[in-house]
Amino acid sequence: MPLKVHFGEKGNNTFIQSKNFAGIINYLKANNIDSAFIETNVLYRGERTTREKHLKLAKDHGFTELPVIIADGEYGEDFEEIEISKKNFNKCKVGKEIANKKQLIVLSHFKGHILAGFGGAIKQLGMGCASRGGKLAQHANSVPKINFFKCKGCSACAKKCPQNAITVNRKAKINKDKCVGCASCMVICPQGAIYHSWLGSMTKSFNERLAEYAYAAAKGKKNIYITFAFNITKNCDCEGHNMKPIAKDIGVFASTDPVAIDKACLDTLDKNNGRIIFKRGRYTLDYGEKIGLGSKDYELIEIN
Repeated sequence: MPLKVHFGEKGNNTFIQSKNFAGIINYLKANNIDSAFIETNVLYRGERTTREKHLKLAKDHGFTELPVIIADGEYGEDFEEIEISKKNFNKCKVGKEIANKKQLIVLSHFKGHILAGFGGAIKQLGMGCASRGGKLAQHANSVPKINFFKCKGCSACAKKCPQNAITVNRKAKINKDKCVGCASCMVICPQGAIYHSWLGSMTKSFNERLAEYAYAAAKGKKNIYITFAFNITKNCDCEGHNMKPIAKDIGVFASTDPVAIDKACLDTLDKNNGRIIFKRGRYTLDYGEKIGLGSKDYELIEIN
């Protein structure tokens, strides 16, 4: 039973450290349940763009109690297309090692997020379980672009493209009809010439796409969601610098419903701090409920 985690970007100090998962890990080991930390590669450049670099970062950040699985391969090329037939997507690209599992324990850090408004269980499912191509699709444009001035025509991208969708005649060119949006070329390019536009992410439909990918990642699974609502920062653990909390810690939440647990975290955060902390992103819960991801109704049982 894999533990879906976030290792934190290099330089970040507010991600949820693995010592907080000791009770879960000990329980699994005591009951002879095989487990591992599982994660996917990111879309942008950094220390989590390839499996090799990602594994090193996980070790450097102390995730050594269990084996580590990077679910979408070295460059994000390993994925399964999960059929969902929703408004924005018919199929979603989910990391292969995640798609093939029957159950996950989804361990989330509740905090802010520059695009989603806030990040919790739905964000950990939707963006966190998507392959690199799935992440690209959620950010509105599934076909990467090439910066003509940066491209040196080295053919590194063309040699690695699994669909032979890139040709090079002095400069690289992507065939939009052949491209499947796996986005592995973005990290392979030594010049950083392959990119995507973030502008399409700054819309209401981003929240819909995030919820639909969460639906795909959870489809057919009996997941357990545990959210750590402390070190609550303005932005997410993908940012490689120190951040300070912007609100009071509110504890640890658990549920079998990703919509309910995110709603409970938001409500408790606002109640305990006497104000609305994260104003954006709540439409994600409405849309998630609408498509059957979960329910906003919940009963909060406190254990001290």
